[in-house]
Amino acid sequence: MRDAPGLRNWLKLVCLGLIWGASFMAVSVALRDFGPLTIVALRVTMAASSLLVILRLLGVALPDPRKSQGRLVWGFAILMGLFSNAMPFTLLSWGQTYVASGFAGVCMAAVPLFVLPMAHLLVPGEHLTLRRSLGFAIGFVGVLVLIGLDAFDALGSDFESLARLACLGAALCYATGSIVTRLCPDTNMLALSAAAMLCAALMIVPIALWNEGLPQRASALSVAAILYLGVLPTAVAQVLVIQVIRDAGPSFMSLVNYQVPVWSAVIGAAILGEPLPPSLWLALVLILSGLGLSQLGTMRRLFGRS
Repeated sequence: MRDAPGLRNWLKLVCLGLIWGASFMAVSVALRDFGPLTIVALRVTMAASSLLVILRLLGVALPDPRKSQGRLVWGFAILMGLFSNAMPFTLLSWGQTYVASGFAGVCMAAVPLFVLPMAHLLVPGEHLTLRRSLGFAIGFVGVLVLIGLDAFDALGSDFESLARLACLGAALCYATGSIVTRLCPDTNMLALSAAAMLCAALMIVPIALWNEGLPQRASALSVAAILYLGVLPTAVAQVLVIQVIRDAGPSFMSLVNYQVPVWSAVIGAAILGEPLPPSLWLALVLILSGLGLSQLGTMRRLFGRS
């Protein structure tokens, strides 16, 4: 790991924040002509195909299932495919049929907050300190403001309330996937990403075909949104994430969580004209404040370097 992240990694981090932030707008556009499950199936299939082609070009092989280590890695890849791709993509795609893309993006700021207690229980050396606990509490209040207390009173009749919980559930899935990834045995990260995406495609494609059938005729704009989702925030982003983690470390990579909700809210409002209630901005401030407090040590190490 380098002594400082460097300008190149900062640029990659900003690109990742923008790419992921815009993905929520792309889902909203794609939903005009495609069902939520079809969007996920097309997205992960395109990403898996792209990553497998990259592996082929680089001469990197997928984990060998004939070896015990390879079987173990494939087991983790299945869990990553479920919690990092298939399930959260599905929850977000369905949720965005009832909530704004900006709201879904702000929910992603809660991912590190979910990681904190899970890492405390499952990851050696990752303990909840008083500062982290306080940051988690502040962020949790922000999550309550974000979904609204009425979401717990209207289950079964208000799809918007269920959609809020679905978006928050996607954040919990991403947090679970992050823990699974950290616990996975050492292996080629690009091969692991391709294996996880392949598993996600095998999970969601049959379900999408069973429930929504083959995609019908769609507008050029919706097709472009699908292409964007499959190529940039799913396949290309995986490659950028690997590069940033290898060059600057996972602590530096965690800073992207400050960008995604801001980009998603701004892009959704500017391009789609989505209304953003004041409570969303209050929730964003609380969540990012809690995240910043819990990650204060990481921020000091990163910005304190020469």
